[in-house]
Amino acid sequence: MRSRPRVASARLPWQSAHALLLLPIVLVVVITVVDVQAPTDVHLGPTLVIAPAITPSFAGPRTTAAIGALATGAQILIGVTHGGVATTNHIVQIITLAVLSVLCVVYSMLRERRQAQLAQVRSVAEAAQHVLMWPLPEYIGPLRIASLYLAAEDEAQIGGDLYAATRGNGAVRVLIGDVRGKGLPAIGEAALLLSAFRESAHRNIPLAELATTLDEGVSRYAADLEPPEEAAERFATALVVEIPDRDPVTLMTSCGHPPPLLLSPGHVVTVPSLHPSPPLGVHAGAEHTLDVFSFEPGDTLLLYTDGVVEARDAHGRFYPLAERVARWTEDSPEALMHHLRRDLLAHAGGRLDDDAALIALHRTPTDRRRHHGRAADGDTSRHGSGADSPR
Repeated sequence: MRSRPRVASARLPWQSAHALLLLPIVLVVVITVVDVQAPTDVHLGPTLVIAPAITPSFAGPRTTAAIGALATGAQILIGVTHGGVATTNHIVQIITLAVLSVLCVVYSMLRERRQAQLAQVRSVAEAAQHVLMWPLPEYIGPLRIASLYLAAEDEAQIGGDLYAATRGNGAVRVLIGDVRGKGLPAIGEAALLLSAFRESAHRNIPLAELATTLDEGVSRYAADLEPPEEAAERFATALVVEIPDRDPVTLMTSCGHPPPLLLSPGHVVTVPSLHPSPPLGVHAGAEHTLDVFSFEPGDTLLLYTDGVVEARDAHGRFYPLAERVARWTEDSPEALMHHLRRDLLAHAGGRLDDDAALIALHRTPTDRRRHHGRAADGDTSRHGSGADSPR
Protein backbone atom coordinates (compact mmCIF):
# COMPACT_ATOMS: atom_id res chain seq x y z
CA MET A 1 0.00 0.00 0.00
CA ARG A 2 2.81 2.43 0.78
CA SER A 3 4.91 1.67 -2.31
CA ARG A 4 2.39 2.98 -4.85
CA PRO A 5 2.43 6.65 -3.73
CA ARG A 6 6.22 6.59 -3.85
CA VAL A 7 6.20 5.34 -7.45
CA ALA A 8 3.68 7.99 -8.45
CA SER A 9 5.64 10.76 -6.76
CA ALA A 10 8.83 9.53 -8.45
CA ARG A 11 7.24 9.56 -11.90
CA LEU A 12 5.54 12.93 -11.58
CA PRO A 13 8.71 15.12 -11.76
CA TRP A 14 9.96 13.10 -14.76
CA GLN A 15 6.70 13.55 -16.62
CA SER A 16 6.44 17.22 -15.69
CA ALA A 17 10.00 17.99 -16.85
CA HIS A 18 9.41 16.36 -20.22
CA ALA A 19 6.14 18.21 -20.62
CA LEU A 20 7.80 21.51 -19.75
CA LEU A 21 10.62 20.77 -22.19
CA LEU A 22 8.12 21.23 -25.01
CA LEU A 23 7.75 24.89 -24.04
CA PRO A 24 11.24 26.15 -25.05
CA ILE A 25 11.23 23.90 -28.15
CA VAL A 26 7.87 25.28 -29.26
CA LEU A 27 9.10 28.82 -28.57
CA VAL A 28 12.16 28.30 -30.78
CA VAL A 29 10.07 26.82 -33.60
CA VAL A 30 7.35 29.48 -33.45
CA ILE A 31 9.80 32.41 -33.24
CA THR A 32 11.86 31.00 -36.12
CA VAL A 33 8.86 30.41 -38.39
CA VAL A 34 7.37 33.84 -37.68
CA ASP A 35 10.70 35.62 -38.16
CA VAL A 36 11.38 33.84 -41.47
CA GLN A 37 7.93 34.77 -42.76
CA ALA A 38 8.09 38.35 -41.44
CA PRO A 39 9.36 41.36 -43.46
CA THR A 40 13.09 42.00 -43.39
CA ASP A 41 12.69 45.03 -41.14
CA VAL A 42 11.15 42.87 -38.37
CA HIS A 43 13.71 41.10 -36.15
CA LEU A 44 12.36 38.49 -33.70
CA GLY A 45 15.62 36.53 -33.47
CA PRO A 46 16.79 38.18 -30.19
CA THR A 47 13.71 36.76 -28.41
CA LEU A 48 15.11 33.25 -28.93
CA VAL A 49 17.11 33.78 -25.72
CA ILE A 50 13.89 33.19 -23.79
CA ALA A 51 14.14 29.45 -24.54
CA PRO A 52 17.53 28.73 -22.85
CA ALA A 53 16.72 31.27 -20.13
CA ILE A 54 13.64 29.39 -18.86
CA THR A 55 15.08 25.87 -19.25
CA PRO A 56 17.20 25.82 -16.02
CA SER A 57 14.02 26.23 -13.97
CA PHE A 58 13.04 22.63 -14.70
CA ALA A 59 16.04 20.93 -16.39
CA GLY A 60 19.75 20.38 -15.92
CA PRO A 61 22.84 21.80 -17.64
CA ARG A 62 22.85 19.31 -20.52
CA THR A 63 19.26 20.03 -21.50
CA THR A 64 19.90 23.76 -21.14
CA ALA A 65 22.92 23.46 -23.43
CA ALA A 66 20.86 21.55 -25.99
CA ILE A 67 18.14 24.20 -25.98
CA GLY A 68 20.80 26.92 -26.25
CA ALA A 69 22.34 25.15 -29.25
CA LEU A 70 18.90 24.78 -30.83
CA ALA A 71 18.18 28.50 -30.34
CA THR A 72 21.57 29.45 -31.79
CA GLY A 73 20.98 27.19 -34.79
CA ALA A 74 17.58 28.82 -35.27
CA GLN A 75 19.23 32.24 -35.22
CA ILE A 76 21.67 31.11 -37.93
CA LEU A 77 18.74 29.86 -40.02
CA ILE A 78 17.01 33.22 -39.65
CA GLY A 79 20.23 34.95 -40.75
CA VAL A 80 20.48 32.76 -43.85
CA THR A 81 16.93 33.60 -44.93
CA HIS A 82 17.38 37.34 -44.28
CA GLY A 83 20.40 38.38 -46.28
CA GLY A 84 22.99 35.88 -45.02
CA VAL A 85 24.80 35.33 -41.73
CA ALA A 86 27.75 37.49 -42.79
CA THR A 87 25.91 40.71 -42.03
CA THR A 88 27.01 42.61 -38.94
CA ASN A 89 23.55 42.51 -37.39
CA HIS A 90 23.22 38.73 -37.68
CA ILE A 91 26.78 38.09 -36.47
CA VAL A 92 26.14 40.19 -33.35
CA GLN A 93 22.82 38.43 -32.71
CA ILE A 94 24.35 34.95 -33.10
CA ILE A 95 27.32 35.69 -30.83
CA THR A 96 25.09 37.34 -28.22
CA LEU A 97 22.68 34.42 -28.18
CA ALA A 98 25.54 31.92 -27.90
CA VAL A 99 27.10 33.82 -24.99
CA LEU A 100 23.77 34.13 -23.16
CA SER A 101 23.13 30.41 -23.70
CA VAL A 102 26.51 29.60 -22.12
CA LEU A 103 25.62 31.80 -19.14
CA CYS A 104 22.32 29.93 -18.78
CA VAL A 105 24.23 26.63 -18.73
CA VAL A 106 26.59 27.96 -16.04
CA TYR A 107 23.60 29.12 -13.99
CA SER A 108 21.99 25.70 -14.38
CA MET A 109 25.17 24.01 -13.13
CA LEU A 110 25.31 26.28 -10.08
CA ARG A 111 21.62 25.69 -9.40
CA GLU A 112 22.04 21.93 -9.65
CA ARG A 113 24.99 22.05 -7.25
CA ARG A 114 22.96 24.12 -4.80
CA GLN A 115 20.11 21.64 -4.94
CA ALA A 116 22.54 18.80 -4.19
CA GLN A 117 23.85 20.72 -1.17
CA LEU A 118 20.32 21.34 0.10
CA ALA A 119 19.48 17.67 -0.33
CA GLN A 120 22.52 16.77 1.75
CA VAL A 121 21.52 19.27 4.43
CA ARG A 122 18.05 17.75 4.58
CA SER A 123 19.43 14.23 4.90
CA VAL A 124 21.80 15.30 7.69
CA ALA A 125 18.96 17.09 9.48
CA GLU A 126 16.77 14.01 9.21
CA ALA A 127 19.56 11.78 10.55
CA ALA A 128 20.19 14.21 13.42
CA GLN A 129 16.50 14.24 14.24
CA HIS A 130 16.34 10.46 14.47
CA VAL A 131 19.43 10.43 16.70
CA LEU A 132 18.11 13.17 18.94
CA MET A 133 14.45 12.19 19.02
CA TRP A 134 13.74 8.56 18.34
CA PRO A 135 10.52 7.69 16.51
CA LEU A 136 7.53 7.01 18.73
CA PRO A 137 5.79 3.66 18.37
CA GLU A 138 2.22 3.78 17.16
CA TYR A 139 1.08 2.03 20.34
CA ILE A 140 2.67 2.21 23.78
CA GLY A 141 0.88 0.75 26.80
CA PRO A 142 -2.78 1.81 26.73
CA LEU A 143 -2.09 4.65 24.32
CA ARG A 144 -2.22 5.18 20.60
CA ILE A 145 0.20 7.97 19.67
CA ALA A 146 0.76 10.36 16.80
CA SER A 147 3.06 13.36 16.71
CA LEU A 148 3.91 16.37 14.58
CA TYR A 149 7.01 18.56 14.45
CA LEU A 150 7.32 21.74 12.40
CA ALA A 151 10.67 23.55 12.56
CA ALA A 152 10.73 27.30 11.93
CA GLU A 153 14.26 27.37 10.50
CA ASP A 154 14.54 27.05 6.72
CA GLU A 155 15.76 23.63 5.56
CA ALA A 156 15.70 22.38 9.17
CA GLN A 157 13.72 19.52 10.63
CA ILE A 158 14.69 19.98 14.26
CA GLY A 159 14.89 22.92 16.61
CA GLY A 160 14.25 23.87 20.21
CA ASP A 161 11.01 21.91 20.69
CA LEU A 162 11.27 18.34 21.93
CA TYR A 163 9.21 15.39 23.05
CA ALA A 164 9.78 11.82 24.14
CA ALA A 165 7.97 8.88 25.72
CA THR A 166 9.01 5.91 27.80
CA ARG A 167 7.26 3.03 29.53
CA GLY A 168 7.85 1.25 32.80
CA ASN A 169 6.25 0.09 36.05
CA GLY A 170 2.76 -0.11 34.55
CA ALA A 171 2.67 3.45 33.22
CA VAL A 172 3.69 5.61 30.28
CA ARG A 173 5.66 8.79 30.84
CA VAL A 174 5.72 11.54 28.24
CA LEU A 175 7.80 14.71 28.05
CA ILE A 176 7.14 17.71 25.84
CA GLY A 177 9.28 20.81 26.11
CA ASP A 178 10.30 24.05 24.48
CA VAL A 179 13.85 25.37 24.80
CA ARG A 180 14.29 29.12 24.54
CA GLY A 181 15.31 30.02 21.01
CA LYS A 182 15.03 27.96 17.85
CA GLY A 183 17.16 26.15 15.30
CA LEU A 184 20.68 24.89 15.92
CA PRO A 185 21.47 27.03 19.01
CA ALA A 186 18.68 25.28 20.95
CA ILE A 187 19.47 21.72 19.89
CA GLY A 188 22.19 21.20 22.54
CA GLU A 189 19.85 21.94 25.41
CA ALA A 190 17.09 19.89 23.81
CA ALA A 191 19.47 16.91 23.62
CA LEU A 192 20.34 17.41 27.30
CA LEU A 193 16.69 17.41 28.36
CA LEU A 194 15.88 14.32 26.33
CA SER A 195 18.85 12.41 27.72
CA ALA A 196 18.00 13.40 31.29
CA PHE A 197 14.38 12.38 30.83
CA ARG A 198 15.18 8.99 29.33
CA GLU A 199 17.68 8.22 32.06
CA SER A 200 15.55 9.40 35.00
CA ALA A 201 12.13 8.23 33.81
CA HIS A 202 13.21 4.58 33.87
CA ARG A 203 14.20 4.88 37.53
CA ASN A 204 10.48 5.26 38.39
CA ILE A 205 11.09 8.25 40.63
CA PRO A 206 8.03 10.40 41.46
CA LEU A 207 6.97 12.79 38.76
CA ALA A 208 7.75 15.92 40.78
CA GLU A 209 11.22 14.57 41.53
CA LEU A 210 11.71 13.86 37.83
CA ALA A 211 10.89 17.50 37.06
CA THR A 212 13.44 18.57 39.67
CA THR A 213 16.08 16.40 38.00
CA LEU A 214 15.37 18.04 34.65
CA ASP A 215 15.50 21.46 36.29
CA GLU A 216 18.92 20.74 37.75
CA GLY A 217 20.19 19.51 34.40
CA VAL A 218 19.18 22.71 32.61
CA SER A 219 20.75 24.82 35.36
CA ARG A 220 24.04 22.90 35.12
CA TYR A 221 24.03 23.23 31.34
CA ALA A 222 23.57 26.99 31.56
CA ALA A 223 26.26 27.36 34.23
CA ASP A 224 28.87 25.12 32.56
CA LEU A 225 28.40 25.69 28.85
CA GLU A 226 26.78 29.08 28.38
CA PRO A 227 28.58 32.46 28.57
CA PRO A 228 27.90 34.18 31.94
CA GLU A 229 25.90 36.96 30.29
CA GLU A 230 23.60 34.41 28.59
CA ALA A 231 23.31 31.80 31.34
CA ALA A 232 20.39 33.59 33.01
CA GLU A 233 18.47 33.63 29.73
CA ARG A 234 18.80 29.91 29.06
CA PHE A 235 15.65 28.10 30.17
CA ALA A 236 13.02 25.68 28.92
CA THR A 237 9.36 25.04 29.52
CA ALA A 238 8.30 21.43 29.97
CA LEU A 239 5.29 19.26 30.68
CA VAL A 240 5.89 15.84 32.23
CA VAL A 241 2.96 13.42 32.05
CA GLU A 242 2.41 9.98 33.56
CA ILE A 243 -0.49 7.81 32.39
CA PRO A 244 -1.08 4.59 34.36
CA ASP A 245 -2.19 1.53 32.44
CA ARG A 246 -5.09 0.61 34.74
CA ASP A 247 -6.28 3.86 36.29
CA PRO A 248 -8.22 6.24 33.97
CA VAL A 249 -6.28 9.26 35.21
CA THR A 250 -3.31 11.39 34.19
CA LEU A 251 -0.60 12.70 36.50
CA MET A 252 1.08 15.85 35.28
CA THR A 253 3.73 18.37 36.33
CA SER A 254 4.01 21.63 34.43
CA CYS A 255 7.17 23.76 34.35
CA GLY A 256 5.87 26.92 32.75
CA HIS A 257 4.43 25.00 29.81
CA PRO A 258 1.02 25.56 28.15
CA PRO A 259 -1.68 23.24 29.54
CA PRO A 260 -2.81 20.31 27.37
CA LEU A 261 -6.23 19.88 25.82
CA LEU A 262 -8.46 16.93 26.67
CA LEU A 263 -10.55 15.88 23.69
CA SER A 264 -13.64 13.79 24.45
CA PRO A 265 -16.25 12.27 22.12
CA GLY A 266 -19.02 14.66 21.18
CA HIS A 267 -16.69 17.53 20.21
CA VAL A 268 -15.92 18.32 23.85
CA VAL A 269 -12.61 20.07 24.57
CA THR A 270 -11.53 20.85 28.14
CA VAL A 271 -8.41 22.42 29.59
CA PRO A 272 -7.19 20.63 32.75
CA SER A 273 -6.44 22.94 35.66
CA LEU A 274 -2.72 22.98 36.39
CA HIS A 275 -0.49 24.58 39.01
CA PRO A 276 2.66 25.30 37.00
CA SER A 277 6.08 25.92 38.51
CA PRO A 278 8.70 28.21 36.90
CA PRO A 279 10.36 27.07 33.66
CA LEU A 280 13.35 24.76 33.94
CA GLY A 281 16.57 26.63 34.68
CA VAL A 282 14.88 29.77 36.03
CA HIS A 283 14.71 28.99 39.73
CA ALA A 284 16.81 26.09 40.98
CA GLY A 285 15.15 24.13 43.76
CA ALA A 286 11.62 25.25 42.91
CA GLU A 287 8.84 22.97 44.10
CA HIS A 288 6.88 21.11 41.45
CA THR A 289 3.19 20.44 41.99
CA LEU A 290 1.57 17.19 40.90
CA ASP A 291 -1.81 17.63 39.19
CA VAL A 292 -4.21 14.72 38.60
CA PHE A 293 -7.24 14.64 36.32
CA SER A 294 -9.44 12.07 34.59
CA PHE A 295 -8.39 10.49 31.31
CA GLU A 296 -11.02 7.96 30.23
CA PRO A 297 -10.83 5.38 27.42
CA GLY A 298 -11.84 7.05 24.17
CA ASP A 299 -10.38 10.41 25.21
CA THR A 300 -7.40 12.05 23.50
CA LEU A 301 -4.85 14.17 25.33
CA LEU A 302 -3.25 16.78 23.08
CA LEU A 303 0.14 18.13 24.17
CA TYR A 304 1.68 21.06 22.29
CA THR A 305 4.29 23.81 22.46
CA ASP A 306 3.63 27.53 22.37
CA GLY A 307 4.74 27.73 18.74
CA VAL A 308 1.30 26.30 17.91
CA VAL A 309 -0.93 28.72 19.81
CA GLU A 310 1.31 31.71 19.04
CA ALA A 311 1.20 31.23 15.28
CA ARG A 312 -0.35 34.34 13.74
CA ASP A 313 -2.31 34.88 10.57
CA ALA A 314 -2.02 37.85 8.19
CA HIS A 315 -4.08 39.98 10.59
CA GLY A 316 -1.94 39.13 13.64
CA ARG A 317 -4.50 36.79 15.22
CA PHE A 318 -3.24 33.78 17.20
CA TYR A 319 -4.13 30.26 16.15
CA PRO A 320 -7.31 29.19 18.05
CA LEU A 321 -6.19 25.65 18.84
CA ALA A 322 -9.01 24.68 21.22
CA GLU A 323 -11.64 25.97 18.80
CA ARG A 324 -10.16 24.16 15.81
CA VAL A 325 -9.58 20.76 17.45
CA ALA A 326 -13.20 20.67 18.60
CA ARG A 327 -14.02 19.62 15.03
CA TRP A 328 -11.80 16.53 15.21
CA THR A 329 -12.28 15.14 18.74
CA GLU A 330 -13.46 11.79 17.39
CA ASP A 331 -10.71 11.38 14.80
CA SER A 332 -7.74 9.06 15.22
CA PRO A 333 -4.45 10.60 16.43
CA GLU A 334 -2.99 10.29 12.92
CA ALA A 335 -5.97 12.05 11.33
CA LEU A 336 -5.87 14.71 14.04
CA MET A 337 -2.21 15.47 13.28
CA HIS A 338 -2.99 15.62 9.57
CA HIS A 339 -5.80 18.13 10.12
CA LEU A 340 -3.73 20.26 12.49
CA ARG A 341 -0.71 20.39 10.19
CA ARG A 342 -2.77 21.55 7.24
CA ASP A 343 -4.89 23.98 9.27
CA LEU A 344 -1.98 25.48 11.21
CA LEU A 345 0.13 26.12 8.12
CA ALA A 346 -2.87 27.61 6.32
CA HIS A 347 -3.48 29.93 9.27
CA ALA A 348 0.17 31.04 9.36
CA GLY A 349 0.46 31.53 5.60
CA GLY A 350 2.61 28.43 5.08
CA ARG A 351 5.45 29.46 7.42
CA LEU A 352 5.83 29.47 11.22
CA ASP A 353 7.86 32.02 13.17
CA ASP A 354 8.63 29.51 15.93
CA ASP A 355 9.11 25.75 16.19
CA ALA A 356 5.89 23.85 16.84
CA ALA A 357 5.38 20.37 18.24
CA LEU A 358 2.27 18.35 19.06
CA ILE A 359 1.56 14.90 20.49
CA ALA A 360 -1.85 13.20 20.48
CA LEU A 361 -2.27 10.49 23.14
CA HIS A 362 -5.44 8.45 22.67
CA ARG A 363 -6.43 6.09 25.49
CA THR A 364 -7.69 2.99 23.73
CA PRO A 365 -10.63 0.90 24.94
CA THR A 366 -9.86 -2.22 26.97
CA ASP A 367 -10.37 -4.68 24.12
CA ARG A 368 -8.08 -2.71 21.79
CA ARG A 369 -5.52 -2.42 24.59
CA ARG A 370 -5.38 -6.18 25.07
CA HIS A 371 -4.96 -6.69 21.34
CA HIS A 372 -2.01 -4.29 21.08
CA GLY A 373 -0.54 -4.52 24.55
CA ARG A 374 2.19 -7.07 23.82
CA ALA A 375 3.25 -5.38 20.59
CA ALA A 376 3.38 -2.00 22.31
CA ASP A 377 5.74 -3.31 24.98
CA GLY A 378 7.97 -4.69 22.28
CA ASP A 379 8.04 -1.37 20.44
CA THR A 380 8.95 0.48 23.61
CA SER A 381 11.89 -1.74 24.41
CA ARG A 382 13.19 -1.32 20.89
CA HIS A 383 12.64 2.42 20.43
CA GLY A 384 12.74 3.74 23.96
CA SER A 385 11.26 7.22 23.47
CA GLY A 386 11.31 9.86 20.87
CA ALA A 387 9.54 11.88 18.23
CA ASP A 388 8.06 11.52 14.79
CA SER A 389 9.30 14.05 12.12
CA PRO A 390 6.95 15.97 9.66
CA ARG A 391 7.32 14.96 6.29
